[in-house]
Amino acid sequence: MKARQHWLVAIGLVLLAAPAFAQQSSPAGRIKVVSGSAFIVRSGGTIPAEVGQTVFESDSLRTGDDGRLGITLDDDTRLSLGPSSEVRLNSFRYAPAQGSVGLAMSFLRGIAVYVSGQIAKLAPDSVRLETPSAIVGVRGTSLALHVVSE
Repeated sequence: MKARQHWLVAIGLVLLAAPAFAQQSSPAGRIKVVSGSAFIVRSGGTIPAEVGQTVFESDSLRTGDDGRLGITLDDDTRLSLGPSSEVRLNSFRYAPAQGSVGLAMSFLRGIAVYVSGQIAKLAPDSVRLETPSAIVGVRGTSLALHVVSE
């Protein structure tokens, strides 16, 4: 009887833990251009960036001294990073049929060019670009950023 209770407890713990293992960030876009050293930082690990690779919500993109990286998000937002740059994709939602759209990015260091996509056209207030010293609201535009880390 005791062995049966242990099995039931073990099965219950596995069932309770399963949703946590199943949760993964949503795909947000793809890498279109890579030159030099460029990486995706995901779940604490660093992955060399490759053309065609999927970028997920909560990924960070990082380039080395000789690196350049270009991505296109699923809403046609484009982001280009120059050498020695880092950007974190904090959140990305693009399900216009369900009324769920939003984009938040943190520009941590380096040079980046941002060209807004459909999210900025559909719901301009749902786009948030953050730097260490400012937050930018986007109303459908292109912009270049240079973030100097101290």
